[in-house]
Amino acid sequence: MHQDTTTIALYGAYEDDPQAPGAPRPAYGHSKDGRDDLTQVLLSLGVSGDGGLPLRLGMRDGNTSDSVETPVAIEECLALGLEGVHGIVADSKAYSRRTVGLCLEKRLGLVTLVPRTCTVRQELEAWGQQQPTLPLLVEKPGRTKDEACRQWHGQSVIRSVEVEYSDGRVTQEALRFLVVHSSQLAQQQTQAYTAAQEKEAEAVTAYVKQVQARWFACEADAEAAIAEYEGRGLGRRGRRPHPRRYHAVRHRVVAETRRTRRARRGRPAKMAPPPMEAGYRLIVEVETLANAEEDNGWTVLATTVDAAVCPDADILQAYQDQNTTVEPGFRWIKNPAAIAPVWLEKPERIAALAMLTVLGLLVYSVIQRQVRLYLRTHDQQLPGNKGLTAIPTAAVVLALFTPVALVQLWIDDQEIAQLSGVQPHHRLVCDALGFDPSWYTVPSAQKYDRGIQTP
Repeated sequence: MHQDTTTIALYGAYEDDPQAPGAPRPAYGHSKDGRDDLTQVLLSLGVSGDGGLPLRLGMRDGNTSDSVETPVAIEECLALGLEGVHGIVADSKAYSRRTVGLCLEKRLGLVTLVPRTCTVRQELEAWGQQQPTLPLLVEKPGRTKDEACRQWHGQSVIRSVEVEYSDGRVTQEALRFLVVHSSQLAQQQTQAYTAAQEKEAEAVTAYVKQVQARWFACEADAEAAIAEYEGRGLGRRGRRPHPRRYHAVRHRVVAETRRTRRARRGRPAKMAPPPMEAGYRLIVEVETLANAEEDNGWTVLATTVDAAVCPDADILQAYQDQNTTVEPGFRWIKNPAAIAPVWLEKPERIAALAMLTVLGLLVYSVIQRQVRLYLRTHDQQLPGNKGLTAIPTAAVVLALFTPVALVQLWIDDQEIAQLSGVQPHHRLVCDALGFDPSWYTVPSAQKYDRGIQTP
């Protein structure tokens, strides 16, 4: 089962405590829609690895943390007793002492991404960079003809980490980590670094122009300005700010003189020297930080599944399936099935709205799964956004029926039915979904008696 969370934004003020038990309480929190100005509730969703069919739905208070929600989702999944569910795949929020301890305690498989801030990931990435070669796990063709093959190399290692059990015990347990290097991810990170560096360079240029235009009467004022720019000014507390990630900026003070206005009015004497003023300026030296190519493309996964049960390639594939299961479902919920923030008055109605949304996602996922399965089994393809495809989305399948039209009209005691726009791929979709294809086989300009019903 693939697990993830998202937020649903709401307007209005709600009661602190919902009347119905288990109903979510709208609250302010970290919005995944960028609407921190609105209250929200947390939608927790678990879908199947085969087709992304919704299996479990949870509604939580708007300020619930993802790391707190994941153990609750696992407990609910176990309580449902779903057959065929042998493990859970989740993002980096699932990597915590409590979640890992729960999966070890319940003998449940877990595959999750280790956050970059964890010491164990930094250590394992450094270990991977020191290896001459890593075994090839997955290889896929490039997305375009000119793109090289995408490769994922990796290897499992065992490290001892802290885990927390249900009784509160915190112990050291051996955990399996999969260190992976992706050529595709390395290319994406390199391109992202270059684009971000170019964007930051524009801001640095404006900053340099502003700083070097300042004039200081004494050296102490110039040094104080440098301290302020570098976050070392008087009265500052906490961490120093780091506004620039791709450039190193250094300041130094230089003594200069500049021409100033004359103190007296009138025309100066021909031989009189121009009035000058001594002072200080700041010189800003900018260094463009190089992107360390060897640091790009690394990923570390943590799993409670033994290597003898599930090899490295299957663990990697299970995590990559997040992009084709739960994440597309959330994209569909946000758009085109997105509902603008509304005032629902009662938390019970919020829970009902979430249930209807997930039921719609269930229908959407079933259509997509069945069509893809039929096309793969019968070696067929449908028209897609960019030519023929064997893996259309449900949105593409539904859009195929837009030009189909059935017009029925009565002339005296006879009904005339005119059907247009039907193509062979429409009947193919009907076969895939188990629909009666006779709905789309009405002959053109066929006449019916008034007592005969058309589909």
